[in-house]
Amino acid sequence: MSAGLSGRGIVITRPREHAEALAERIRRAGGEPVLFPTIEILPPENEDAVSGVVARLENFDLAIFVSPTAATRGHDLVIARRPWPEHLRVAAVGSGTASVLAARGFRNVIAPEGEADSEALAALDELRGLGGRSVVIFRGQGGREWLARELEARGARLEYAECYRRARPEADPRGLLARWQSGAVEAASVTSSEGLTNFFAMLGPTGGRYLRATPVFVPHSRIARAARDLDVREVIVTGRGDERTVAEIAAFFARV
Repeated sequence: MSAGLSGRGIVITRPREHAEALAERIRRAGGEPVLFPTIEILPPENEDAVSGVVARLENFDLAIFVSPTAATRGHDLVIARRPWPEHLRVAAVGSGTASVLAARGFRNVIAPEGEADSEALAALDELRGLGGRSVVIFRGQGGREWLARELEARGARLEYAECYRRARPEADPRGLLARWQSGAVEAASVTSSEGLTNFFAMLGPTGGRYLRATPVFVPHSRIARAARDLDVREVIVTGRGDERTVAEIAAFFARV
């Protein structure tokens, strides 16, 4: 594993505060991580709205966190204002989010195994008997509505705690474009459709051509479809988790 990526430059597009763990795995595999965040995490525009939900947490039966960012920002926002209600059950869309919650003291986090997404979480038995129950979903502003609609169809009462917002960073792409032009970028890791759209916008026409000709590694088939719709030639679905991401990148380059 130590030389699995043998000096290959891998662009990491996730928000800067979540990039270092993947970067370190790439370094240990012999690669050269290139940090180029395509999403910036900012405070919510309406902090009063989320504070109002947090003030009523004891009225909810279940809190769902849709991402590691939601877990980090949501937990920090709550503990700055109040303790967590002891009775409140906690669920996570995937193992990465569950790990963030576990590191913050949550026990018995409800989370799917394997290929984790909203659909996998909703399929769990623990989320089937929610008729008449109150559920709060911690997330960023906007995003998919599928989970809320599905749980409402099962009779749950839903509210959002929108504890952050995503923005496209202001970044100068010239250094990255120069690396690409010199052959020092050989792959990119993209973890959301929004981040992919931002990536193209930030790179401009020339960088967009480079990106379309570069292998792009994504954690979910939904992001892969978005990449193919943007004419990315080589898209590889890794599944979630940094270990799997690096293993799939190394396996890809072992074949080429």
